[in-house]
Amino acid sequence: MVFRKLPGVSASGMGLRLSQKFVFLLFLSGLVTLCFGALFFLPDSVRLKRIFLSKTESQPVTVGSENDDMMLSRSKTESASKDEKVTSSSNQGANTDTSFDYNKFKKCLLKPPLGIEHGKPSDPQTLQRREKVKECDVWHCKSLYPLVLTVLCPVCFAGGLRGASIVDSLDTLYIMGLMDEYNDAKEWVETSLDLNSNGEASLFEVNIRYVGGLLSAYYLTGEEMFKRKVMVLGEKLLPAFNTPTGIPRGVINLGSGTSWSWGWASAGSSILAEFGTLHLEFVHLSELSNNGIYTEKVMNIRKLLNKIEKPHGLYPNFLSPVSGNWVQHHVSIGGLGDSFYEYLIKSYLMSDKTDEEAKKMYYSALEAIEANLVQKSPGGLTYMAEWRGGILDHKMGHLACFSGGMVVIGADDGAPEKRQHYLDLAAEITHTCHESYSRSATKLGPEAFRFDGGAEATATRLSDRYYILRPEVIESYMYMWRLTHDPKYREWGWEAVEALEKHCRVEAGFSGIRDVYAQTVSHDNMQQSFFLSETLKYLYLLFSDDDLLPLEDWVFNTEAHPLPVVHTE
Repeated sequence: MVFRKLPGVSASGMGLRLSQKFVFLLFLSGLVTLCFGALFFLPDSVRLKRIFLSKTESQPVTVGSENDDMMLSRSKTESASKDEKVTSSSNQGANTDTSFDYNKFKKCLLKPPLGIEHGKPSDPQTLQRREKVKECDVWHCKSLYPLVLTVLCPVCFAGGLRGASIVDSLDTLYIMGLMDEYNDAKEWVETSLDLNSNGEASLFEVNIRYVGGLLSAYYLTGEEMFKRKVMVLGEKLLPAFNTPTGIPRGVINLGSGTSWSWGWASAGSSILAEFGTLHLEFVHLSELSNNGIYTEKVMNIRKLLNKIEKPHGLYPNFLSPVSGNWVQHHVSIGGLGDSFYEYLIKSYLMSDKTDEEAKKMYYSALEAIEANLVQKSPGGLTYMAEWRGGILDHKMGHLACFSGGMVVIGADDGAPEKRQHYLDLAAEITHTCHESYSRSATKLGPEAFRFDGGAEATATRLSDRYYILRPEVIESYMYMWRLTHDPKYREWGWEAVEALEKHCRVEAGFSGIRDVYAQTVSHDNMQQSFFLSETLKYLYLLFSDDDLLPLEDWVFNTEAHPLPVVHTE
């Protein structure tokens, strides 16, 4: 090719004319632009971005209380990080202004959160029982406080977040009016909760316990520190969604942002109850931050679930985050599946009954559950069996006993002609779960109970006979009381309080037991954090008036952390 010399312009000392320089520079700039642009479209390019982006834009922040303001300031001035950018032009997530108006939020509530007198019942016996539940709160044991970080930290994630019992109990302490203990817990969260821990952390557990606990603490108290903490933590969970389908992996390192699937999960799959139990918290993360990225993530999960085929209308427990297909056809309303269904109806309720898609998904799923899983025993007990590719396993787990409460809170919002049917179904399931308690020597229920081989609501395997202070049966008692006011639910709840006091109380708090059928109990020496967050809270609410956290204003996440209904103006 011959390049003509431009008039009046001499060649450079390197022998290149101006036109040659121009073409060469144009080619070079295009190449550089292409290389840098590729960093933001290639998957798994986070490490490369950290090399090329400026330190203020990409370096991970060591998050302690002293760094929360730094992280929050960053989120106020930046849009979502480029590898997490909201792509929808209609999504408002590009704005990350965190100026949430707490006073405006409080004015939107229909009733005071803690009622007129903190839900104090007028009946003397009920009040006495409520005070007994309050006494059960382990935080009365001042000598126990240092142990909360060690012995009583069942969700330490093998080197991940610490202090689960503290964060999980924040709202319980506040609701019960235990202000000295609440202030101790708040101080620990502010000064010692390290959100940058390296190690194996469960996305699901971090979300329901820590994100849920911090969110509810903020909404109940208005303490800005809780909001700062939870916004930092929410941002740290986003890398788990960096998969081909947007279905998050179950395990994340909060320090490095790397994520992976559980080693025991089939073919590297994600678990229905884990990726399906994010919606409530993530919607509120978007509410607080004015950043739609969190809502976008969970709506993408819903979009995929609506697209794929569901066997007999059921949702299996394992889904590949790579292909977006079911990995195996095991369906359970107990472990691995439970709170996915709970979050469908609660998403509808939390949206002030505007989320029609969640409502449709819930009632379609409930119809499939009734058609395929709901069974009646020879003795007349209604239970939820498990489904393994069309073969029923006549077992019901303690975890599935939440479903009585789930069905009753949705009874008024389905087809009007089915309202009484749902009320009856909820009562029957709750009755069955109560039977699993009353048929044991301790009057506490086993981890799982069966309805085959002559068994009726009893555990037939040694491995199912333990009780670890689980809340699901008491949770259903609380909802059934709130929505029917049948006094038997309070009586059943009091039976549970007496059994806990007799068999589970130990010197330093409460312990699970290894065999609910044994006359002499053996303790497992572990107090799960959900005992403080759920079991005691549901018991306290059961013996309180309905104006304490009224259901018109509050939805409880699966760890019993109250989140406000997003009222439409």
